[in-house]
Amino acid sequence: MRWLALVLVLALAAVVVGCGADDEEQPAAQEDRPELIVSAAASLSDALTACSKQFEDATVRLSFAGSDELAAQIRQGVKPDVYAAANTRLPQELAQEGLLGAPVEFATNELVIAVGGDGTAVERVEDMAEPGIDLVIGAESVPVGAYTREVLGRLPDALEEQILANVRSEEPDVKGVVGKITQGAADAGFVYLTDVTEGLTGVELPPELRPSVAYGAGVVEGSEQPELAQQYLDGLTEGPCADALREEGFGPPPAG
Repeated sequence: MRWLALVLVLALAAVVVGCGADDEEQPAAQEDRPELIVSAAASLSDALTACSKQFEDATVRLSFAGSDELAAQIRQGVKPDVYAAANTRLPQELAQEGLLGAPVEFATNELVIAVGGDGTAVERVEDMAEPGIDLVIGAESVPVGAYTREVLGRLPDALEEQILANVRSEEPDVKGVVGKITQGAADAGFVYLTDVTEGLTGVELPPELRPSVAYGAGVVEGSEQPELAQQYLDGLTEGPCADALREEGFGPPPAG
């Protein structure tokens, strides 16, 4: 019995020591850092998820959705610290409304046609008008949808109408477009070059059809961490996040 009691005492001591070690390690592993909330366009998810882990002065919480949806949330009173959109129009509008600090352009991208399967269903824009082709595009209010309609608006009217007649779904962000094509629910759609993932084929647009795709961001007015938010914003143009954007295929911001 004395042997059993000794075993129980040693086992209990081991448990207590173990918990004590965990309690001592937690503060070092989880420093008491402020929280920084970043609302960003869905197409930025991979790059910002990778680089935000290296932001040492705050714990970054990322919220990804369509740029228009995130802008609407800010107009309704939601207060993230940083807002990053897949166009420059929305940040400029928010700034004019007094809801965002001076926006900066931090990246560029390219609109392409993404094709699922073996990639032969659509090899040029004109193929998107063929009977039996199922297309998915972004909703008109989201940047990828606006860029899409800019491309279609440069086509002859009859060709534009035929392509739009083949549209089976309009998605709230570019990830929705990619998802429908990847799942086989559509043959093709317009996405950003950085969203052409494994299983998809990207078809470049002719130079005369390509829209100018630039990303803008700013510090949200009323941010609880304005200095940290500005630091994060600066990092989108120079630093780990800028590097992550280049690695994901985003181009640098326009010169000047």
